Amino acid sequence: METGHIITCTFETPVGAMVLGSFNDALCLCDWPYRRSRKAVDERIQRGLDAHVRVGSSAVIEEAMIQLEAYFKGTRQTFDLPIRMVGTEFQQRVWKALLDVPYGSTTTYAALTAAIAVPTAIRAVASANGANALSIIVPCHRIIGSDGALVGYAGGVPVKRRLLQLERARAGASAPDLFDGVPA
Repeated sequence: METGHIITCTFETPVGAMVLGSFNDALCLCDWPYRRSRKAVDERIQRGLDAHVRVGSSAVIEEAMIQLEAYFKGTRQTFDLPIRMVGTEFQQRVWKALLDVPYGSTTTYAALTAAIAVPTAIRAVASANGANALSIIVPCHRIIGSDGALVGYAGGVPVKRRLLQLERARAGASAPDLFDGVPA
């Protein structure tokens, strides 16, 4: 276990405020301050890193802000940041698989379970997806229901819809068929 500080600050985006956090030069938090499980997520990260929170900024937080601003302007489709995913081995497998879902596309929970080679673990995958503390950076918003419905998102379904619409507008004709099931 490491001992130190998780440096956090609030960052305003076009879809609402986000909390950014860094630990030892890696981003460990990019999340919604109003999410229902905010306290549980914060406790998991603090416990996993053996660290306490303090308000401030860091070079990685500043870079995350720059890259998020570019994402919202439509000039960035991928992120190039050192990240620290704090969770179980299973959660980390799911989160790493999320990184493979391309900008402007969506996939289903069922497809995600197949991608991690655990096809019967849809509920566990959905739970891990919901525990993601690096929203947008680790694109859990790109996961939809098997019927194409927008389901569950820590930032709220309206924010998920806006993120997918932003990506769809920028991805243009290259968006895969699954995206057609996402209501505008």
